Formats: sequence, structure tokens, C-alpha cells
Amino acid sequence: MDEQVFVYLHGFASSSNAYKGTMLREAFASHGYHLHTPDLNCPSFERMTYSAILDELSRLHRSHPGPWFMIGSSMGGYLTARWAELYPSHVDRMVLLCPAFDLPGRWEVDYGRELIDNWEQNGFVPIPEENGEAKKLAWDFIEDARKHPTHPNPKLPTLIIHGSQDEVVPIESSRSYVQNRAWTSLVEVDDDHGLALSIPRIESEVFSFFELNTSYSE
Repeated sequence: MDEQVFVYLHGFASSSNAYKGTMLREAFASHGYHLHTPDLNCPSFERMTYSAILDELSRLHRSHPGPWFMIGSSMGGYLTARWAELYPSHVDRMVLLCPAFDLPGRWEVDYGRELIDNWEQNGFVPIPEENGEAKKLAWDFIEDARKHPTHPNPKLPTLIIHGSQDEVVPIESSRSYVQNRAWTSLVEVDDDHGLALSIPRIESEVFSFFELNTSYSE
């Protein structure tokens, strides 16, 4: 049997060293497993597109053919589902954390049509960071995202964990997604979009869903 490969995809305006990814990577390591946490800002944050990220995952897969067990957070949750839809034979199963389906459509509702129109006209939009600075993101991100389905539909074992207090991607998005998808289940936790309070629960659900042996511990 081929070696199992575990992959975590971070969310928008994040990195491979984000909190959830770091905590999960440490949890996997403590049980003797390696969790890949690729940087999804491809080719850079400014020029990032879904298609470029999916190409980067394909490059990673050529080096680590799997089968893949995937975890994706927010935008990374969407991309996990999309990559599994494109390459179902590469993925065994996946866990989606507050998956951000239809991100372009959600932004238009949340931020208004005027911002979207200005973004298209100017070519870039500033994305604020926690330190008060802003990074630019090219319009290519939205233009490319619109070429992909809003709700990928890979028919693979899927577990969604979503915070009931999520104000970024309301939990109704995941509740709707699991309907009529018998291969998909939803765990609701009392948390917000960051799921920072739910890391122990996430670890437990992930290891159980992936059917991993956790008897080894550092």
C-alpha cells in the first residue's frame, strides 16, 4: 500500500505557519505523522489565484503521490473540495473547517457591489492585515475564482467542522452543503470562524475520521 500523505490547506490571507495549521502539525508529529502545510499564496499573495494554488497542489502530489488525507480551513476548505473534485483518485478523505464556498459571491454580499466594481476597475484591492498594514490583491483572484464551481462536489468521505458563531462564513452554508450528500457529515462546535477554542475537538475528530493510530506519542 502507498504511504499515506496528510495535507493541510490554510485560509485566505494566511500562511503555512497559521495557528490552526501549526497546532495540527504539532499534533500529527506527536503521534508520528507528518502533516504537509503548503503555502497557498501562489505565485504570491498579490497575484494569488485558485488555479495557481491547484497547480501547486498537483506539483506537491507528484512528489508525494499518496493517497492524500486532506484538511482545509476556510478558503483552504473550498480548495480541498475543488482539488478532490478534479482528482478524486488522489484523495482518500477530507476534513473541511468552516469551508468558504462561493467566496466571490460572499464578498459581493458582505462588502457591496461598489467595492467589487472598484476592484475590477483599479486592478487591485488593499487587504488589511492585523498589524494595520495592507497587502494588495489583484483582480485576477476574482476573475479566476469565477471560472471554478461555487460548490465543488467530490463524492468522497467528507467531514465538515463548523463554528455555530461563525460570522465570516455562516454555518448555514455548511448545513446546506451536507443536505443530499450522504458521504458528507457536519459537526457543529460552539466557536467562531477561527475555531481557536475547538482545536482539541478538531484533533480528536480528524484522527478518528482518518482512522489513525494514536498510540505513539513523543
